[in-house]
Amino acid sequence: MNTLQKSNDNIKNPSLERLNVYFNKMKGEARKESKFDYLDSIISVVGVFLAVTIICILAFSSNYSMVIGPLGASSILVFAAHNGPLSQPRQVIGGYILSTVTGILIWSIFGKSLFIIIITLVIVLILMALTKTIHPPAAASALVAINFETGWGYLIPVLLGIFLLVFVSMLYNNLFPKRQYPKYWL
Repeated sequence: MNTLQKSNDNIKNPSLERLNVYFNKMKGEARKESKFDYLDSIISVVGVFLAVTIICILAFSSNYSMVIGPLGASSILVFAAHNGPLSQPRQVIGGYILSTVTGILIWSIFGKSLFIIIITLVIVLILMALTKTIHPPAAASALVAINFETGWGYLIPVLLGIFLLVFVSMLYNNLFPKRQYPKYWL
């Protein structure tokens, strides 16, 4: 074995290989172009319009307009990604109840601060993972509860909004032959 090959073998350090693997993951994979379904997109848009209209009426009449952000994001998932695991009723309903109650409870005990907002998000993520109710917009509901210092009254429009969202999604999505909502409840 010559000196050049020995030095090359010494360069092949396992930690350098791990670093190379790490950075190669950031390249992503080749994206496969899928056919865009215009009709399905229009169906989703109309569903979102219907659900968000109802949610906005509820939110403004209850003076909790801040509920529109998280519930609006959920409506996008429930109508545009109705087959996805994060869009199913267990995740939507369970995620919102868990997150909102956790956010209000933590705010009631500790008040509002940047640290409390960050810790609440971490706690909500852990609780949603443990209960298999991960729904990202629901986590935003906990942040809204703390940031706007909503109090327990915020829970009522959240509960009404999530049940209305799931109900409207069931009625609307199942009108179309290629759609089914929910895929599962539990």
